[in-house]
Amino acid sequence: MALQSRHLLGLRDIPAEDITSILDAAVSFKEILSRPIPKVPTLRHVTVVNAFFENSTRTRISFELAEKRLSADVVNFSSSASSVNKGETLIDTIKNIEAMKIDLVVMRHPLPGAHTLLIKHCASKVINAGDGAHEHPTQALLDMMTIREQVGSFDKLRVTLVGDISHSRVALSNIYGLQTMGAKVAVCGPPTLIPRHLENLGVKVYHDVDEAIAKSDVLNVLRIQQERQDQGLFPSIREYHAGFGITSARLDKLNRPILILHPGPINRGVELDGDVADGPHSVILQQVTNGVAVRMAVLFLLAGGENELE
Repeated sequence: MALQSRHLLGLRDIPAEDITSILDAAVSFKEILSRPIPKVPTLRHVTVVNAFFENSTRTRISFELAEKRLSADVVNFSSSASSVNKGETLIDTIKNIEAMKIDLVVMRHPLPGAHTLLIKHCASKVINAGDGAHEHPTQALLDMMTIREQVGSFDKLRVTLVGDISHSRVALSNIYGLQTMGAKVAVCGPPTLIPRHLENLGVKVYHDVDEAIAKSDVLNVLRIQQERQDQGLFPSIREYHAGFGITSARLDKLNRPILILHPGPINRGVELDGDVADGPHSVILQQVTNGVAVRMAVLFLLAGGENELE
């Protein structure tokens, strides 16, 4: 039941069989989370280090909950309170942690490709919790679990990622994972927020959000990083919302169901309105619950998947 890969660094080269194994295992773990005592002894003898070299709230808490629900021993590492501030390198930091006899490293790092470097110097199994604007595989997997729960199949499903594609690690992992599973993936946003040559990945590009909505079954709305506003990538927050914000008025034109996802945190009134985030099309809270289940599945399968789910 173990995955074909020793690590989970991204979804670019993950086969459909592994994605299916993760999503199927996550369904079982989600059932465990609904029990009065949502805990199993599956990873009782496994030690996991959460090494976050970049700020995180949802992902870090979700991984920590997943690890504790599986009865793993958990160590949380924050670069802001470590020897990294004294000049210690990433490799030396992890090697010193690894010398304390750990099994798994869950790492977020601001530099794309940091995890690829890490596995060359580290014997532990590594899970990418986000590397710069590159990939965020467990976020894409929880998005996919949420979609599959609602729709049942990815085959020819039309999924559009809306917003800041250029700076999003969520976007790239979703593109790779969804395409592997047979979905048709598109992106939508201002030209300044969409990488050049993205169509080379087989992705349809829209610059008209109403056209994108009309041709989509699922919208995954990405956060507009307001800290980038000083780069002049779009005229103003108000104009972005007018041109690309997901509103009830836009969705009402469809007269059919459409799923709305968002990886968080939400800028209400910017990338989507509050009544959309809280409305009947939204599955945003389901994503949060599924995040714990998916991360339990990934931890379980990378640890070998040798024990039965209890």
